[in-house]
Amino acid sequence: MKKKADTLRKIGLIANFDKAASREVVARAAGLIARSGRAVLADEQTARLTGLRCATCLDPAALARQAGLLLVFGGDGTMLHVVHELRGAQTPILGINIGRLGFLTAVTSGDLPAALQKIWRHDFVIESRPLLEAAGQCQGNPIEMRAFNEIVISHGAVSRVIELDVHVDDQPLTRYRGDGLIVSSPTGSTAYSLSAGGPIISPEAKVFAITPICAHAVSNRSVIIDDNSIVRVRLLSRHMETIVSADGLLQATLGAEDALTVRRSRYSARLLHLGDSSFFAAVREKLHWSGSSV
Repeated sequence: MKKKADTLRKIGLIANFDKAASREVVARAAGLIARSGRAVLADEQTARLTGLRCATCLDPAALARQAGLLLVFGGDGTMLHVVHELRGAQTPILGINIGRLGFLTAVTSGDLPAALQKIWRHDFVIESRPLLEAAGQCQGNPIEMRAFNEIVISHGAVSRVIELDVHVDDQPLTRYRGDGLIVSSPTGSTAYSLSAGGPIISPEAKVFAITPICAHAVSNRSVIIDDNSIVRVRLLSRHMETIVSADGLLQATLGAEDALTVRRSRYSARLLHLGDSSFFAAVREKLHWSGSSV
């Protein structure tokens, strides 16, 4: 992590308008930014739906090229969507939580005025979070997809056991039989992987997790690997619909003997966090852990 020293003069706004409260919060943010003497920008959809009179860009990727910081209003799903839309752009992102449980959205809408004041004082840090990349063949067609949280291989609509052969750096790991497999980044360790019994991983750890979904063998557990490792997954099951997906946003259908390699992408996402924020404090709060003396 490192502090960002340059002044942020242009702030881009992106909102999820499936959240009813987004319109009011975005309008309030625009007013606070303008009163600070900074320029307000927005993607065309956000500007249209809020009635903002500001400079606009066609989409989030174009907005990222113009702004020094992106404020994303919604929940973790909105953040995932924006990271995919940015296509590797390195503009820092601050998530404003208008959803429920959120590990990617660092600030609540009620704390927005105080958060912006801290940003104007440069009281923040930027975290670079790695993305995952999956590549291979799906029924004879080449695929390539990136994920911020996780790559998931799972059964389709029919809930039946699938069998996956997994190698790490050309060394055999095991054959998993169950509902599927998750390869998650540290960021994704608090998402689907956590629900499947995977570990919580500090965002700064340079590792990935391989977590089986409802494995039939009780001995099958999550495995932590170095983030320079390459995971190769081959589908052994025949006549079974099997889906590979990236953050639940992109997906393709695998056929028997199709294989995928999953590795760290050369792309990353940059998240802004306020100077007094703490990943472990967020874990305690959002998971309602008790017994802490803090």
